[in-house]
Amino acid sequence: METIGRYRLVRRLGAGSFATVWLGHDDDLDVPVAVKVLAENWADNADVRNRFLGEARILRRIRDPRLVAVYDIGALPDGRPYFVMDFVNSGSLDDLRRSGVPPVVALRLCAQGCRAIDVLHANQVLHRDVTPGNLLIQRSAGAPPLVVLADLGVAKAMAEAGEVTMTAGTPAYMAPEQAAGGALDRRVDVYSLTAVTYAMLSGKPPFPVRTVADIIGRDPALDPPALAARVGAPASLDTVLAAGLAFRVDRRPPTALILADALDVVAAEMERTQGAADWSPPPSATSTMLSPAATSIRQPPPPVPTPPVRQAPAEPGFAPGPAVDAPVGSRPPLTSPASATPASSATAAPATAAPAPKGRSRAAFAALVAIACAALFALSLFVTILILER
Repeated sequence: METIGRYRLVRRLGAGSFATVWLGHDDDLDVPVAVKVLAENWADNADVRNRFLGEARILRRIRDPRLVAVYDIGALPDGRPYFVMDFVNSGSLDDLRRSGVPPVVALRLCAQGCRAIDVLHANQVLHRDVTPGNLLIQRSAGAPPLVVLADLGVAKAMAEAGEVTMTAGTPAYMAPEQAAGGALDRRVDVYSLTAVTYAMLSGKPPFPVRTVADIIGRDPALDPPALAARVGAPASLDTVLAAGLAFRVDRRPPTALILADALDVVAAEMERTQGAADWSPPPSATSTMLSPAATSIRQPPPPVPTPPVRQAPAEPGFAPGPAVDAPVGSRPPLTSPASATPASSATAAPATAAPAPKGRSRAAFAALVAIACAALFALSLFVTILILER
C-alpha cells in the first residue's frame, strides 16, 4: 500500500487493537498528514466501525487547537474506512515519560493536557482513555509547545455516560468506577489525567495495576506513594495527586480545569523557588501512534499556551489554593471550597507585638499594691478579733 486516496504513505507510525496510523503526505497541499485506517479484523464489526467513524466526526466537529483536527474521510477498495488528520510533529507525553523531563516541565505539560480535556468536556464528550500516549506535542515556530489531545476511539457523549457502560480504556490510568462498568461523569477523565501527571513525574503509573480486577480490588483508603519530596515540589503536590486519584468520585476535583489550575499553582511555586527549567528532549525519543520522534522543545519561563487559557470557576469539592509546604498527608478537607481575602481589603498583621504603654503598666502595679494592702489589713483584723474572744 503506497497511497490512500490522494495521500502518499511515508511510514507506519503505529498500530493499536482497532486501527493503524500512517504518516502520509498530501502532495496537493504539500503538508504531512496522519492517516488512520480501521484494522482488517474489525472491518465487519458494526459497533467498532461506528466508533471509528464517530471519533472522526467528533474531531471534525470540535474546532480547537488543543484537539487534533480531522479534515478528510474515505474508504479503501476493501470497504474499510479511514480518516485524515493534521500531523502533530513533536512526539507525545509518553516519549517524555520514558526519557524523563524536569518536574516543572511535566507539571506544565500535564496542566495543558487538562485544558485539552476541558475542551472535550465543554462539548459534552468524555474521553475515557487518557494516557501519556494520547497527549501529543505540537511544536510551531515562535511559539511554546502545545499539548494536543488525540485518539477518541472510546469517547462517549456525556448524555450516554450516565448509564451502565462496557468497560474500555487502559487499566494503568483507569478510574475505579470505569473498571466496574458503572455510570461515568467528567471526573473519570480527571482521575486519568492525575494518573498521567503522576506517571510523568515518577516514570510509572501511581498504582501497580495490570487488569480491571486489580483496579476494582484496590484498597479505597490507599493513597499513591508521596512524590513531592522526591521531585523537589511543595507538599501541596501530594495533596493534589491524592485528591485526583481518590477512589471516591466525590473527593476528586470536579473538573479538569480545576486540576489544571492546581498543577499550575504547584509549578509556579517551584519556578519561584528553583527557577524555570531549561530543557529539551533527547533526540532518540520513540515515535507514537500519531506523532514522529520528538524534536527539540524548550520550555520558556513561564510558558504561555497558544490558545486562551480559561480559568476554573470556584466549585465545591476541591480548591487548589496557594502552593505552600504542609506536612505530607495533612490534606485539607475537599468538601468545601477554600476562601480567600483579597490583598487590597485584608488587614495586615503587625510584624512584632507592640509593648504596653508605660502609664498603663504603672496603674496596674498600683492596683496590685492596693489589693495586697487590703488583704493584709483584713488578716490583721481577723487575728485581733480571735485574741479578744479568748
